[in-house]
Amino acid sequence: MKKRSFLADLYEEEKIQFVNPSQDMKTAYLKKSESYLLSARLLRDHDQFEQSVSMAYYSMYYSVLALFFRTGIKCENHAAAIVLLRSVFDIDSSDIETAKRERIDKQYYVDTTTTRQDVDDLCRIAENFHAGILDFIERLTTEKIARFHDRCKKLVTP
Repeated sequence: MKKRSFLADLYEEEKIQFVNPSQDMKTAYLKKSESYLLSARLLRDHDQFEQSVSMAYYSMYYSVLALFFRTGIKCENHAAAIVLLRSVFDIDSSDIETAKRERIDKQYYVDTTTTRQDVDDLCRIAENFHAGILDFIERLTTEKIARFHDRCKKLVTP
């Protein structure tokens, strides 16, 4: 019996779905991404470093969701979104992976410390990540969207 993959399991659970590509959802998630990055900076400016880290990560995550909805992919799992970003779109996911680990560390472990410099660095990384995803989205063509859709289907369907 063949072992099912993590992505195939999520597809079966409908945590990964194929939807119609949506400019509206893309735009909504890009706005959300920008809003969360602004919130990260405001929290940083008020010495709320742990919360700022979380907002910076979510800013990156919402950029990824914008890309997914633009290409007709819906993903409700953070780890899977990172895998799909790398495996389907060939986008370096190391920055969002690092941000995700930082968010988890700051949210769940009380013995971690965060400095203003840490948050400054993460906000710059999130800003660059967002710009890279936005550039990627703007370069999409109908043919590329179809190719990414097919790649994703091959990864998630048994």
